[in-house]
Amino acid sequence: MKRKPWLLASLASLLLFSAACNNSGTGTSSTDGDEPAEAAEGGTIKIGVLASLTGALESYGKQTKNGFDLGLEYATGGTNEVAGKKIEVFYEDTETKPEVAVQKATKLLEENEVDFLVGSSSSGDTLAVLPLAAEYEKIMIVEPAVADSITGSEFNEYIFRTGRNSSQDAVAGAAAIAGEGVKIATFAPDYSFGWDGVAAFKTAAEKLGAEIVLEEYADPAATDFTSNLQKIIEAKPDFLFVVWAGANSPWNQIADMKLQDKGIKISTGAPDIPALSVMEPLVGMEGFSVYYHTLPNNKINDWLVEEHKKRFDGAVPDLFTPGGMSAAIAIVEALKKSEGDADASKLIDIMEGMSFDTPKGTMTFREEDHQALQPLYSIQLEKQDGVDYPVPVLIRELSAEETEPPILNKK
Repeated sequence: MKRKPWLLASLASLLLFSAACNNSGTGTSSTDGDEPAEAAEGGTIKIGVLASLTGALESYGKQTKNGFDLGLEYATGGTNEVAGKKIEVFYEDTETKPEVAVQKATKLLEENEVDFLVGSSSSGDTLAVLPLAAEYEKIMIVEPAVADSITGSEFNEYIFRTGRNSSQDAVAGAAAIAGEGVKIATFAPDYSFGWDGVAAFKTAAEKLGAEIVLEEYADPAATDFTSNLQKIIEAKPDFLFVVWAGANSPWNQIADMKLQDKGIKISTGAPDIPALSVMEPLVGMEGFSVYYHTLPNNKINDWLVEEHKKRFDGAVPDLFTPGGMSAAIAIVEALKKSEGDADASKLIDIMEGMSFDTPKGTMTFREEDHQALQPLYSIQLEKQDGVDYPVPVLIRELSAEETEPPILNKK
């Protein structure tokens, strides 16, 4: 199918949603290059995965890829087949450029003739690709991009998301610290990621009775946050809730300016392991986590941790690995129910309201917006012997019902 003229205008506006993430320019396949496409007797299911495999978000993309490969293995019992059909996977690097993501997605759809799209590491890339899923009538599993608009204002019926969205993070963050009479200041980068995160957090925290006494935003490229933090100190909150992503984090300055010594407790989301390594100043803080390998208690996560250690020199799965695994499991479970039929109209009916088990526990695709409802975790950062970064330790699991985000689309 060729792209329709109306798509060009749509893509032109979506390209404004750039994100900081890089990827390589070549696609890879999980099957050998000389193997016929229809090698399996019952045919082939083709899946195209868009991810940041190089550049600033390389670790995110590689975690997703590793998790996706392990998820296919787990869900198919090691056969890499479902309903008698072989599964073939093609990986493409978006370079965290929306225009490249569109090019790579179009290649996957037209040249590789994939039945599913999966991705991507960047919300900007993902938003640019969403219209293609609708145009080509293919299911797209969004993982791990978090922008609310993906399952909100830019939603279409072909989109299902196993990744959590910004509102789920915010609801979890609020559940971890908010309560009647609690005074909270927020601090975030001054662009859509920060604005959306703070807005969702504020709504959730105020519902729990907290008061937001200050919303402070900083230039995303800033390295000196002194003036921002001074305003926060002057506001005298009980908690400072930080929404942040990127290498220029404010943690050292928060420690240098002794906010916690001034009675201001710090709270944020626990990031991936490399980012945890610079959060030594925040030992003792309470916040939330999307995933840390010791937090979930279920057999799928046990399998993931064990197999990941075996295959990656003892390394444990990180923040986005279980998401890749969950996306693969969702596809296989849907195909089992459809008896291998990859027709999107049939799959939409199957997947709406579908529950499936993942390393994080049970996820359910909400019928109204196809957002996966899922557990998150209330945690405290602790220093542990033999670990060279602060470890997220479970306070309690936040249930899928407790972290359910608002429905933001117009379906």
